[in-house]
Amino acid sequence: MLAAVFERYGPPEVVHLAERPLPEPGPGEVRVRVHTSVVGSADAAGRSGSPWFARLFFGLRRPRREVLGTDFAGAVDAVGPGASLVIGDRVFGFTGPNGGGNAEFAIVSAGGVVLPTPSSLDDVEAVAAIEGFLTALPFLRDTCGVRPGDEVLVNGASGAVGSTAVQLARWMGARVTAVTSTPNVDRVRALGADRVIDYTAERFIDARDAYDAVFDAVGASSFGRCRRSLTRRGVYATTVPSFGVLALMPLSRLFGRRRAAISFTGLLPVARKRDDLRLLCELVEQGAFVPVIDRVVPFERIAEAHARVDTHRKVGAVVVAMAGAAR
Repeated sequence: MLAAVFERYGPPEVVHLAERPLPEPGPGEVRVRVHTSVVGSADAAGRSGSPWFARLFFGLRRPRREVLGTDFAGAVDAVGPGASLVIGDRVFGFTGPNGGGNAEFAIVSAGGVVLPTPSSLDDVEAVAAIEGFLTALPFLRDTCGVRPGDEVLVNGASGAVGSTAVQLARWMGARVTAVTSTPNVDRVRALGADRVIDYTAERFIDARDAYDAVFDAVGASSFGRCRRSLTRRGVYATTVPSFGVLALMPLSRLFGRRRAAISFTGLLPVARKRDDLRLLCELVEQGAFVPVIDRVVPFERIAEAHARVDTHRKVGAVVVAMAGAAR
């Protein structure tokens, strides 16, 4: 099979296609013929080894794993003993933090984070939905504790995680303020934001005691800059770890009601992520959630997908399409 591999940290061009042995499913596992996968911010950090703390997970001197990608959509190609899925089933899911999704085939546990793909989604939409949803939902629900009537600000509202957060916060009953750039104002408003701030014209951090939660989906701000914008019980949550936020998490809990927080959503228990994926299916069927897609890149040009993510200007998910992707 073909897989997108990288043996050293560096620019997008270090990722290339190479032949690898076709994996065989073990007991309780299935082999999925991957039709679509995603290149997200975590993949770009793993490939570049930057920021430096990414290497704590991916490998200090060189990558520990040669194939990135955690989100996939495709069809079951082979089943191991005791697996509950059937060959030919359309499925989508999450491989786990060890990656392996940027390949023509992937092995996953049938009892893991994998479910039948909703009939209303094609392969591109299905995989785009996963990237933002499995990150935004735990942040809003668990880290920020969003409740009906809360004021929630989403910074980076046009990205895969941010566009999902806008929709989920509305579904949770919050009033949503979305921060984005000029070209994306109308697009973000169409997702259900009550108010949209164009950061090129207005500073959201100038507000005082305004937000019960500030979800920084792109790590472009900081707790220090946002602190005065939070209500007394407000939470600043960011997807990008740093020494600053990691140090402030316990300190802000001890010395003030306003607090900083981060969550490593990729490491959440399988059972919880499977439940979250099931909720994604329900919201899609209800029409309460629509994935946002930046572009679709052919598998053989996966380096272009990494380059697009590196611009920090993507609008939604950057999807990688293998042969057989349904659209």
